[in-house]
Amino acid sequence: MTFWQKNLLLLSFLLFFWFLCSFGFGILFSEYISFIKIGGFELGFWFSQQGSIYAFIIIIFTYSFLIEKLENEEKD
Repeated sequence: MTFWQKNLLLLSFLLFFWFLCSFGFGILFSEYISFIKIGGFELGFWFSQQGSIYAFIIIIFTYSFLIEKLENEEKD
């Protein structure tokens, strides 16, 4: 696989994870995970208000780490 194919695969996976956290857990599956409480709030509500932001920050750092690793592999 070329560098750009690996990059697009990585981006697709991370964007799917972000979609799952923000839209999936915040809206689609919120009724199914509402029995779990974080700080007194239902998990679905927490994901729609704060969890997707935390997930996005984790995705940014993950992408930065993995793309740097991928670039170093391409240089070698």
